[in-house]
Amino acid sequence: MVERHYEIDFAAGALVFPGGKSTEDDFREEWVDHSDGEHGDEEQAARISAVREAFEETGVVLARARSNRGEGAPLVGSDLVEVMAPHRAAVDRGEESFLELIRKHDLVLALDTLVHFGHWITPDMMPKRFDTHFYIAAAPEEQIARHDGRETTDAVWLGPQEALDKEAAGEATIIFPTRMNLGKLAEVDTATAAIKRFQQEPVVTVLPVMGKTDDGKPCLNIPAEAGYIQSVELLERVKV
Repeated sequence: MVERHYEIDFAAGALVFPGGKSTEDDFREEWVDHSDGEHGDEEQAARISAVREAFEETGVVLARARSNRGEGAPLVGSDLVEVMAPHRAAVDRGEESFLELIRKHDLVLALDTLVHFGHWITPDMMPKRFDTHFYIAAAPEEQIARHDGRETTDAVWLGPQEALDKEAAGEATIIFPTRMNLGKLAEVDTATAAIKRFQQEPVVTVLPVMGKTDDGKPCLNIPAEAGYIQSVELLERVKV
């Protein structure tokens, strides 16, 4: 996970998953020749966005050598990642194309390694709204995650339950969707187990709806069939 910069306009200082918004570059048709895994246009772009944002915010690259592509083929190691690292900021600022960077190093994105894990849409009453897809994947063993120093101020490896415990103890700020997804991840013990389980489970879209609890307290309701650790969140607990 990464810690958001304290001066940023959304989830300042919060412990979050690497992520961000799609760009025009993510939708380019040429990505078909530079990606492993068959997906529709929208899904492909969302996965490309996820891989690109992980690169920008942590330096991790889910990619394979073009000469050794295909499901199950090994991902690039730390040597190539170190060569690509100086380009993170330029890609983040839109000054450099992620597609052209991948082309330059003769790589393909390993989109097939991503497991679609969650889909959350910001409630209607929020002034700033998001339509967010969550993915999980096994991190390449040889690569080291490093925060970018701009949007994020720290990068940490920790288990989902440990993150939840930190929030409960007041040692971390975690927004509602992140907390719910951590709760679901905490139900399994390893990344391998998570991938095996969640690639078999359907993703139910979550659009929290305003309501009130039985005792009249304002709350957000989410679909119980989405399988999260709770379906009601008191509005006083919601952090933005």
